[in-house]
Amino acid sequence: MAIGSMSLATLVAHAATPLQEFDVVVERYVAEGLRSNLALQGETLEVDKATQALAAARARFLPEVSLQARYSRAEGGREFTIPVGTALNPVYATLNELLIAQGQPPRFAPTDDIAVPFLRREEQDTRVVVRQPLYAPALPAAVRAQRALLDASSFNRMAVARALRRDITIGYLDWLKARSAVDIVSASQALLRENLRVNESLFDNGKVTEDLVLRARAELLAVDQQQRETENLATQARSFFNFLLNRELLAEIEPSAAPSGTSPASNPLPQLWTDALDRRPELDRVEQQRRAAAEQATVARKQKWPVLMLALDGGTQGVDYRTGDGYNFGTASLIFTWRLFDGGGDSARARQARASERQLILRKEEIAQQIRLEVQRALDRLTTARDSLTTAAARADAARAAFRIASRKRDEGVISQVEFIDARSALTSAELNHNVTRFDVLARRAELEYATSAGDLPLDPGA
Repeated sequence: MAIGSMSLATLVAHAATPLQEFDVVVERYVAEGLRSNLALQGETLEVDKATQALAAARARFLPEVSLQARYSRAEGGREFTIPVGTALNPVYATLNELLIAQGQPPRFAPTDDIAVPFLRREEQDTRVVVRQPLYAPALPAAVRAQRALLDASSFNRMAVARALRRDITIGYLDWLKARSAVDIVSASQALLRENLRVNESLFDNGKVTEDLVLRARAELLAVDQQQRETENLATQARSFFNFLLNRELLAEIEPSAAPSGTSPASNPLPQLWTDALDRRPELDRVEQQRRAAAEQATVARKQKWPVLMLALDGGTQGVDYRTGDGYNFGTASLIFTWRLFDGGGDSARARQARASERQLILRKEEIAQQIRLEVQRALDRLTTARDSLTTAAARADAARAAFRIASRKRDEGVISQVEFIDARSALTSAELNHNVTRFDVLARRAELEYATSAGDLPLDPGA
């Protein structure tokens, strides 16, 4: 919130409450951002998806049990005939003739051929099916590939979390810098109001001409405009910081004690390079992706190997739903499958995975070079900011001393209005420059900590 829009009660509360150290407040906001940031929540869901994909791959080692039921009604279709009548009726006719010749009645009636349909009019088949792979060489490689992808997702989440730590720290510094700039410009406003009052008094007493009053009023209006701009920058900095924390954009931000603007000396550049290459999760992420690609090539290659599976089936069959003798059945089978030809699909998939692996090896080397460059730039910027801070502080002290002298001369009427306004402008410019440089040192330190992955975030990629 801009200082100009804060209520009197808020100002009194801020004045009465002792401010905590900068690092303490920043760490608390970093912890809040790690819990609430939307981008980080999305990366956490990616890790959850990869975890479930690994669980699905492991599940293929376990038996698959399913219930299958079928009920059918059939009409028509083919049928075969058993020629019982054709075979027996001539015999029966001869026997009947013999009986009649003996004066006995015929005793053998003619019979029809038997027609048996291929399809039953009604039939049901209900069974429990169990399938257990006994030898499937592609399954372990698939599990290892999914495990590597899970680790890659975890390291990617860690990379996002570390970038979020940097952004929150720099965002908070930007808000403090804008807030301090508002204070500096407000103090300049107070000085120019007093200057306008003094010049109006001198003009009323006939000691100066009206042009000095007009010049003082114009300078005050210019600073009023600068005040509105700095307040707008402070509001924007507050909104962006709250955006990172997934809060209301105009929510209050807790101020901290003014940071000293100093930071401990850094290690030599070669040591920083080594630390960064050992710690940066981006390299671990690409390495896990490379391992996943290598395992996927193994999966494609072992798809050509034979597979042995145990199959168990048990249930009931018949024209109606019954259990017991004549209905229950059970089978146990060993199923051997060896795919002899697939048109070269498995070989193509293996070559594709090996190409992805080589591509990721090159990507890892590229990222390592980018990290070295990023560390070097961050160190150079931090060194420059440290060197500039001493100069900026000395410039601000000299401008304050010069303005005190100019103020006394103005009160005694021995200095021109232009010289006084120049002294005031030099003071405001020097204080704003010192303010920017002071916060830039801390921002460059945060960038170097990010580049070398030297923050205090947990090292567990799944945390």
